[in-house]
Amino acid sequence: MARYANPAPAMTWPVRWDIIAANYDQVVKYATAIRTRTASTEAILSRFTRTASHPAYQAMLEIGRAARTTFVARYLYDRDLQRKIEEGLNVVEAWNRTNSVICYGRGGEISTNRRDKVEMTTLCLRILQALLVMVNVLMLQDVLADPEWAALLTPVDRRGLTPLFWLHVLPHGEVRLDLSARLGIGSFATLGAGA
Repeated sequence: MARYANPAPAMTWPVRWDIIAANYDQVVKYATAIRTRTASTEAILSRFTRTASHPAYQAMLEIGRAARTTFVARYLYDRDLQRKIEEGLNVVEAWNRTNSVICYGRGGEISTNRRDKVEMTTLCLRILQALLVMVNVLMLQDVLADPEWAALLTPVDRRGLTPLFWLHVLPHGEVRLDLSARLGIGSFATLGAGA
């Protein structure tokens, strides 16, 4: 333990391999039932909620603890994995912030249990997300088509570009819709004129 002084506070509860070994066959049986869909995950877990001290359940918890420990060790060691996870988290956080701008009613929460309303809200949100990304990509293409900007941006800058921005979106503002006109953005306007 002295060799690993910094993570020592997190290493107070070792994985109990003996529990895993003693209940291995039972755990494999449950895992196989879930994988082959002969039993649902909910049905198996509901059996364990009545008796949380069930040996197979305890073995599953220990397997989960071992998997988490392995992942954390790999994460701490591997800089590429850290970067990959950070990039993924940044995309998800940007997407969630965008969603909160698009779906701003009631604090961005779907506050109903009615399936039809939840589905309708989710489908509308997906359409708005796709439209926002499409318009933003077209605007970025217009800017990047300018030779001055093309020379200014480095490869690192280009990797940092994302279509998930919304400062130009005014969710509470006035919208005037002219169905006889199209967006005048780059090649999109040319395609629209020929349609």
